[in-house]
Amino acid sequence: MNLSADEFVFKREQMVSGQIVRRGVKDQRVLDAMRRVPRHLFVKPEMRDFAYADYPLPIGYEQTISQPYIVGLMTSLLDLKGSERVLEIGTGSGYQAAILSLLAQEVHTVELIAPLASQAEALLKQLGYNNVKVHLSDGSLGWQEDAPYDAILVTASAPRVPPPLLKQLYPTGKLVIPVGGQGYQTLELWTQENSVWQPQEILPVAFVPLRGVHGWKGDEI
Repeated sequence: MNLSADEFVFKREQMVSGQIVRRGVKDQRVLDAMRRVPRHLFVKPEMRDFAYADYPLPIGYEQTISQPYIVGLMTSLLDLKGSERVLEIGTGSGYQAAILSLLAQEVHTVELIAPLASQAEALLKQLGYNNVKVHLSDGSLGWQEDAPYDAILVTASAPRVPPPLLKQLYPTGKLVIPVGGQGYQTLELWTQENSVWQPQEILPVAFVPLRGVHGWKGDEI
């Protein structure tokens, strides 16, 4: 089955109203962005009919595009207003970066896997998300060259919060990251309270592992 352009628009609206709004995401800017970004173009052609389903999908290299609700929730936790510089760790398909690009002034996204980085960069440029810059690097180190950031979003799970990420945030910034063991983790929102970074537990999640110096090592995965 090959869906038409209108059918994809309908599926996208169903995704937002049936999966994201229904679960409590209320940030209208986030909902509007998720209505605009063509998620089906960020998955493999044979997966496009399933792009708006309520689960993650494989994108190759043992990576996934996150469940739509999780994308909406994590994005809404950043509380973006439009003037921010945002860092994403784990570019993957580029879908999350595309969402962020409609909500922030500037997006930097870091990917460790070279083919994914190049594919995402090409697709983001093709679709006109020109305020996104893709960097091939170890995401657990952040991206110091353009720090500090107003918000950091991590789309892979770490055994603990990588120290460089907190150092690259403004004191008023926010970090959203899944933390815990492999298989299941807790989604955390980090903010400063009395000049000390403090986590707030949001909900249980399951993400692919963050690889790198401050993530999971190759022999641990």
